[in-house]
Amino acid sequence: MRTRTFSLLVLVLVLGLFFRPLRGAQIITGTPSPPGPVNYSYRIVNRLPHDPQAFTQGLVYYDGYFYESTGLYGRSSLRQVNPSDGRVLRQVELAETYFGEGIALCHDRIYQLTWREHQAFVYDRASFNKLTTFTYQTEGWGLTSDGKHLIMSDGSAVLTFLDPETFTPVFKLPVQSNGKPVVHLNELEFINGKIFANVWLTDRIAVIDPVTGDVTGWLDLTGLLDPKDHPGYTVDVLNGIAYDAQEDRLFVTGKLWPYIFVIELVAPKD
Repeated sequence: MRTRTFSLLVLVLVLGLFFRPLRGAQIITGTPSPPGPVNYSYRIVNRLPHDPQAFTQGLVYYDGYFYESTGLYGRSSLRQVNPSDGRVLRQVELAETYFGEGIALCHDRIYQLTWREHQAFVYDRASFNKLTTFTYQTEGWGLTSDGKHLIMSDGSAVLTFLDPETFTPVFKLPVQSNGKPVVHLNELEFINGKIFANVWLTDRIAVIDPVTGDVTGWLDLTGLLDPKDHPGYTVDVLNGIAYDAQEDRLFVTGKLWPYIFVIELVAPKD
């Protein structure tokens, strides 16, 4: 009896040693969740004059100038603008049947979307001469370039990467924040490896990973335009993002806004 009891005791001790986790060993319980988006605030660095009649749909900064696409039927255009005083230096007016949308600069060409007309116009940046026209199937909202592809939004939660030579889709990127689709993606800008996207009808800009489609940050621009800065007339939503890579300046504006703001992102304190 003692022998059996002793044997059982030894067996229990051996099994306990066998199944006990090694000290300091990592116990893996599943795939770790990616960190949630960073919530950025902002600081105003400067503000520049902007045509309050411009229904801004796309904005690009290049070589000291803004290139801007404006919307509304009968008022749509492509413009080159002097940042210091807001003067329109050159302008191409679209036919009244076109509603201008996002623009992108790629390989010294300017690409301009239209809203529901399914046509994209391509211009020579230096001369503003129209080079060609492409067609596409969706609505046209925002447009930017990563240097290799054009990246287009259509108001959904999906971005389409396009071949700039043919405007054919290369792949589609669903965008999500904390696992939920982010719809109404609008004006786009590619900045330091991330896609910045206005979200229509909000004061927020999503910062998107172009590989995973995850929103890695949110920029809340609530209160950027003070009501006293546009007395007597109504402005529309936040829309328009541009970036000066040489001076590391981020520009934002809105439809019918009297200013383009130069801002800095402010990360939350730990």
